[in-house]
Amino acid sequence: MAKVQNPTTTTLGYALFATRWLQAPLYFGLVAAQGVYVYKFFKELWTLILMCVSGHATETYVMLAVLKLVDVVMIANLLIMVIVGGYETFVSRIGLQGHRDQPEWLSHVNSNVLKVKLATAIVGISSVHLLQMFVDVHHTSHHALLWGTVIHMAFIASAAILAYMSGPMVAHTDRAHADRSPAAPAPVSRPQEHERGDRQQEKPDPEAPAATPALPRQTDADADAEARIRAAGFPARKLLEDFDEQHPRGFDREAVARLGKADFVTARRNVVFVGPPGTGKTHLAVALGVRACQAGHRVLFATAAEWAARLADAQAAGRLDAELTALDDHPLLIVDEVGYTPLDPATAGLFFQLVAHRYERASLIVTSDRPLGRWDEVFGPSAPALTDRLAHHADVVRLDGDSYRTRHATSAWAD
Repeated sequence: MAKVQNPTTTTLGYALFATRWLQAPLYFGLVAAQGVYVYKFFKELWTLILMCVSGHATETYVMLAVLKLVDVVMIANLLIMVIVGGYETFVSRIGLQGHRDQPEWLSHVNSNVLKVKLATAIVGISSVHLLQMFVDVHHTSHHALLWGTVIHMAFIASAAILAYMSGPMVAHTDRAHADRSPAAPAPVSRPQEHERGDRQQEKPDPEAPAATPALPRQTDADADAEARIRAAGFPARKLLEDFDEQHPRGFDREAVARLGKADFVTARRNVVFVGPPGTGKTHLAVALGVRACQAGHRVLFATAAEWAARLADAQAAGRLDAELTALDDHPLLIVDEVGYTPLDPATAGLFFQLVAHRYERASLIVTSDRPLGRWDEVFGPSAPALTDRLAHHADVVRLDGDSYRTRHATSAWAD
């Protein structure tokens, strides 16, 4: 029996969480402050132009005036990072994923990254102020120069310490997530276990048209990505670069290339690969999963039969809701081979709960040998509601062609 939450506690939690919107006016206030800096910039620029035209501008004056303009621009940049990054991190997602004008840092902003970038920006502003003091050294006291240098070094030291601490903090967060939730699907029945073991030992992957060499050893920046790839439970490591694009008679190459950027995970969109057996569906699903791991997302892979066993075990133990909530720690789940194993109505209902729970909350990649219109053959009465939620925010990629394995087996027999 599912755990029943206390309504009072739930209401209080939602109320406290909603208080984050109290910060929204603060960010609009910073927008107004940015307008003040725009006015100040053009006022300083106009004054500089007038002084140059009138011939009263010395070289030192021009240098100091330009440094003032640079200072204003850098502070405006700092405001932009606080406004956009802070609002995205602490209030609500802005939802510009995939937009060509999206700043590079916004796609992976979080509180730690934001702190480091702000500290770096402050060091830059401090550098400009210190340079102004040294340029105008004849009008600056030694006491002011000394304290200006000390304060600047303090900013540098604090930024370096903050950058150093952000790495262990992120690693600790990943380890805590790994401890809270299982890293691989629950055990399945012996026949399924034996079947999957055979599949892993085969040299050609069941759904992969091309053999994939192991990735080269990765360094510090990619160590966490490697850990996520190992924890995902992939049957084998596959890369988009190794996919044999000449084998399928037809598929949307541009869509696959776009999905390879892993933006669909951040946007909470789904991907459905549909096609006959052996056309490369599993290869593409695993390859996108690897890309998602490299982009910083936790991924979990299992066949439809294995997901069915996992959800059924959770329901039998009275912890289905807890299991679905635990899976939220993985922004991407991959469900392979939908339609290969018939599902009874109860199991179909469990799949519907999984899809409904992740609807507009997290992403799914699903591979199937039949189009969505025929999923009633697999899920029965649950199919319309399930496919409606799955396909609402989804890229459906159709692969046409003969089985890669059958073709190579035929060629080997001919030889």
